Amino acid sequence: MKKLLFQFDTDHFPSSFDTVVAYDGGADHVISHGGLTPKNVGSLVEGTIFTRPPKQKRFTAIFIGGSDLAEGEQLLSAVTKKFFKDFRVSVMLDTSGCNTTAAAAVARLAAGRSLAGKKAVILAGTGPVGQRAAVMMAKEGAEVAITSRQIDRARQACESLEQRFGIRIQAIEAADTETRAAAITGAHVVFATGAAGVTLLEPEHWQNHPTLELLADANATPPLGIGGTDMMDKGTLRHGKAIWGAIGFGPLKLALHRACIARLFEQNDLILDAEEIYATAKQMT
Repeated sequence: MKKLLFQFDTDHFPSSFDTVVAYDGGADHVISHGGLTPKNVGSLVEGTIFTRPPKQKRFTAIFIGGSDLAEGEQLLSAVTKKFFKDFRVSVMLDTSGCNTTAAAAVARLAAGRSLAGKKAVILAGTGPVGQRAAVMMAKEGAEVAITSRQIDRARQACESLEQRFGIRIQAIEAADTETRAAAITGAHVVFATGAAGVTLLEPEHWQNHPTLELLADANATPPLGIGGTDMMDKGTLRHGKAIWGAIGFGPLKLALHRACIARLFEQNDLILDAEEIYATAKQMT
């Protein structure tokens, strides 16, 4: 029985990255659809659940991608609402790699130590990766804040996370490197999740920081999000701080993505979102 993965993307063009990893994760065929919304996805879902008999439904699965997390979450809700009894298939949500990237980074930061009670600041944290990292750090017991150039956007993200996951996240307005430097006062953990090629912190803002212990940067495009670090850093000690660069935790992200794709074909009732994907990442570190 062929393993069929239906790639449901909210963007017009489905992600080629996600297609490649889907094959590497064990899918025999990847059927990609772009421009999907809650209004037009229904018939595609029905095609996945009404075809194969119960014992063979696990060989069909759905991957939800795209670049907008809110749209991805709405699509996931629309997909799962079509399920009933045993007429369902396993689904994974990973908008812009939000869950796998955040899970890999946070798992590396938390490996061998406790984040409970630590103050964690996610710079430019209103995007998909930043929001999911906030969830995972909060679940580890950290006191989490996210920054944004616009306070309304930060507050909106925090409210959404509270409603979805029942966690409390602080919103901080920080429009430039100086205000972001002020935002990490007293922080123990900093994770930069901004746009590619945008510097969020300069070296002088963190190198002699008195409380900072851990830093991670999801940006692999120079200039990096945290100046003075290296995209290849793998827990590298710099100025007394352990640093993880995007390429440093990247192998775990890819391995995690592949492992989650493989899990989709083990049974037909999995919903892989932030909590489940992070749990898998912790098992892999």
